[in-house]
Amino acid sequence: MAQACVPSLGMSMSANHVTTPRQHIAASPVRSQQHQLLFPLSSLRVLRAGGAAQLPRHASVSAKQQGRRGKRAAVCALTAEVGEATISRDDVVRENDPTNNVPDTIFSKIGARLHTRADHPLSIIRSEIHQYFDSAYANAFLKFDHLAPVVATSSNFDDLLIPADHVSRSYNDTYYIDGTTVLRTHTSAHQAQLLRDGHTHFLVTGDVYRRDAIDATHYPVFHQMEGFRVFSPEELAAAGGDPTEYVALQLKQALEGLARHLFGDVEMRWVDTYFPFTNPSFELEIFFQGQWLEVLGCGVTEQQILDNCGLAGSKAWAFGLGLERLAMVLFDIPDIRLFWSNDDRFLTQFKDGKLGIKFKPFSKYPPCYKDMSFWLSDSFTENNLCEVVRGLAGDLAEEVRLIDNFTNKKGMTSHCYRITYRSMERSLTDEEINEIQAKVREAAAEKLKVTLR
Repeated sequence: MAQACVPSLGMSMSANHVTTPRQHIAASPVRSQQHQLLFPLSSLRVLRAGGAAQLPRHASVSAKQQGRRGKRAAVCALTAEVGEATISRDDVVRENDPTNNVPDTIFSKIGARLHTRADHPLSIIRSEIHQYFDSAYANAFLKFDHLAPVVATSSNFDDLLIPADHVSRSYNDTYYIDGTTVLRTHTSAHQAQLLRDGHTHFLVTGDVYRRDAIDATHYPVFHQMEGFRVFSPEELAAAGGDPTEYVALQLKQALEGLARHLFGDVEMRWVDTYFPFTNPSFELEIFFQGQWLEVLGCGVTEQQILDNCGLAGSKAWAFGLGLERLAMVLFDIPDIRLFWSNDDRFLTQFKDGKLGIKFKPFSKYPPCYKDMSFWLSDSFTENNLCEVVRGLAGDLAEEVRLIDNFTNKKGMTSHCYRITYRSMERSLTDEEINEIQAKVREAAAEKLKVTLR
């Protein structure tokens, strides 16, 4: 009989950086500043024909190519449906392409559509925000919930004026399908195309993808909503005064109303910040449950973005928010992995139209700890380690945390990481975790070029 997992020790890793796109584990020396500099906005490379989302032409794949994948192609479903688009595994996962860093674990999440599932916390939040804007703006905002996540780098970065050397473009932070195509890092990836299509009021909700840490509040796939409103030259002339100040005031009034709709009569404050695609830029914070909580990022859209989309003379505002962040606060959900659970003990606790039902923990299984120590290589980053752990442990990995580091007299640096394994649905055994940890150590040495200690 397998023995239940109890805390035990093992070994660890460390970081350096390489930024050439030919090395898919390359990275920036700064750990995921993307989260600080990009609010949930983005312009996606979905080619639109007759309103239907389609993949770029290079995304098609032959049966012969698919057959060469062998056994590994059976790891996950070979296709994912997103709206009217069908995305195959070979559209996204390309083991022999050095510009590709998308693993099967990430492809398996495409098409899950948690934000549209009945009675799911993320869908409840989405619906509440839709309801607020429908009421406040007489159904003026169009909703886009099914745009495919495969986008051009130009849509994800260039159309939003994100600098070429910005950390968010790094292979350490973003999942690249090839040198010119990514899995969107924010829902703003669709912004420019929607503007060019003539839309002036819209809400875009979808799954977004970022290589990141492993802990209770970070997951490589999460869900964002972008809101966007254009003010025509005629509207601005009728308002009088400074157009930028007017649009900023309209933005703040709209989002303060949204915060009251979600959280009740709470104290709020605006914090000046920086985003590449808005100026001025703000973050909205609310005082909730005894602490200040950042709710969203927003701002007045950079004029160049509008000019590039044929809207010279117009002004606009945009905001972006994370659905998981709001849902964890409003429903008291302690671990972001729970949103992906198919356990009825989680799913049956929530109901459409009922905001703020408090999650009742149905179990607390014991953690299993494994420590891993190693000498760093020049190409190692913490995000790359997390990708290795996720690829082998999946959602059994609860946290990867640096617990010790030192540099010897020869200038070699050693890191020790503690990996916490825990299932939300059952007790783990020493046997299965030892097997996973052995594979993690082997993969770290092979893929990250670290020297195990």
